[in-house]
Amino acid sequence: MKKIFLAFLLLTAVQFGCTKLDDELYDRIPADEYTADPIGLMSPIYAPMREFLDWGGWWFAQELTGDAVVCPTRGGDWDDGGKWRVLHTHTWDNNTEAVNSMWSRFYNGVLAANEFIETQQEFAGDSIVDNALAKARILRAYYYYLLIDNYGDVPYVTQYLGAPEQPMRNFRAEIFNQIVKEIEDNAGLIVTNNTKTGLSKGAAFSLLAKLYLNHVVYTGTLNPAYWEKAEAVCDSVINLGQYSLESDALAPFITANENSPENIWAIPFDEDTYTGHNLHMRTLHYNSNLTFEMVVGPWNGFAVMYDHFNTYEDGDRRKNGFLVGQQYTYSGEPIMDQGAGGIPLVFNPFIPALDLNGYTPDEIRNSGARVVKFEVKRGAKDNLSNDFPIFRYADVLLMKAEALIRQGENGDEYVNQIRERAGLTPWTGVTLDQVLEERGRELFWEAHRRQDLIRFGKFNKAWWEKAASTPDRQTFPIPQWAIDSNPNLAQPPVAIE
Repeated sequence: MKKIFLAFLLLTAVQFGCTKLDDELYDRIPADEYTADPIGLMSPIYAPMREFLDWGGWWFAQELTGDAVVCPTRGGDWDDGGKWRVLHTHTWDNNTEAVNSMWSRFYNGVLAANEFIETQQEFAGDSIVDNALAKARILRAYYYYLLIDNYGDVPYVTQYLGAPEQPMRNFRAEIFNQIVKEIEDNAGLIVTNNTKTGLSKGAAFSLLAKLYLNHVVYTGTLNPAYWEKAEAVCDSVINLGQYSLESDALAPFITANENSPENIWAIPFDEDTYTGHNLHMRTLHYNSNLTFEMVVGPWNGFAVMYDHFNTYEDGDRRKNGFLVGQQYTYSGEPIMDQGAGGIPLVFNPFIPALDLNGYTPDEIRNSGARVVKFEVKRGAKDNLSNDFPIFRYADVLLMKAEALIRQGENGDEYVNQIRERAGLTPWTGVTLDQVLEERGRELFWEAHRRQDLIRFGKFNKAWWEKAASTPDRQTFPIPQWAIDSNPNLAQPPVAIE
């Protein structure tokens, strides 16, 4: 009998439904073109990522817990049992939807990787198979990176057949060591190419940079050698010569962004066949369909926190990714909010409260700058075709700067490439706090903020409508449904065997 993470997956199938394992390859090459190339069999490993922005919970857990994105309760809308509010205030528990959803998606990726590795291992020694196995091992490491980043101590299982039905948790630091070694051992085996949606050398090096920079969080111990290693793998990305900054700060996010030289690894989306990118529906106003001649009406939810909006200088070109002020139809006519008595639809960046019950219609419905960082094309549907970058060259430059500064060196050159592209004055003597500020502006809406705030020691401080939180909030609790299925998850972690 196959013992395949039964503790995780049987209940997952009941509670959340099965992850669709597409026949198409993740990077859109038809599977029937592959006869001997196992890359065509890797789609199930990538498949869970297509749910990251929506009901998979990952994007919500990374952005709504930070200091830049908020989902106000707008009268009778967006209360949803408080599931958005608890993320903002750091008062989630192990029954919160986003906390529940991530766990199963991450382990579905691990399961698919384990199965692929075991079924292909007998063909190792063939260069094509070795390339695919290297990618699969790094993809498995990526899912474990997400698991230790979000949950801390988790079960580390690399078997498919014969895997324990009820595994114990393992120490976060030991998992960190295991996945770092796996990526280091396999990155060089990946055939160099410039795929954007499949695992590439650039993606593997970017993942290593993330792990090295976050090593103190994951291991509890400072090892300065990891700053040097982070710098080196950022150089490895740069020296590939495959990536560069777009001249326009918003170009990596246009509808047809699949060939952007700035995007290193992205989740592919299509409005009809690869659905799951619906963040525009969550932020745009009910009547914003008139601005973009959309075929559906958005839901009027997520907005930019006022304090974060004010961190952008006048003239910062990245502010073009926000909607503020009077809104207009596609043909240029002022929009009136008929649902609020016909008042002008004016987006005021100031949000008076997290819970907007008791406020006037314009405050309830129209407060907060809205986000169009990802282009909303004319005639957009309820899903966008814009690919979502997991790793981007601008991020690598900022990681390089951070690694240098943490070694006592100067990172101005790399931060200023980002600032100058945004139309801003270069800085001199950039500090770590300035790196964090610039990361907040440049990587806004891209699901980096929670991790960045934790790494820089800022995640638990108080901010608008959030009291200071305790260090235990730096990870999420294991979902109650998973503990019910596997009581070992409630036990103290053990060493990896």
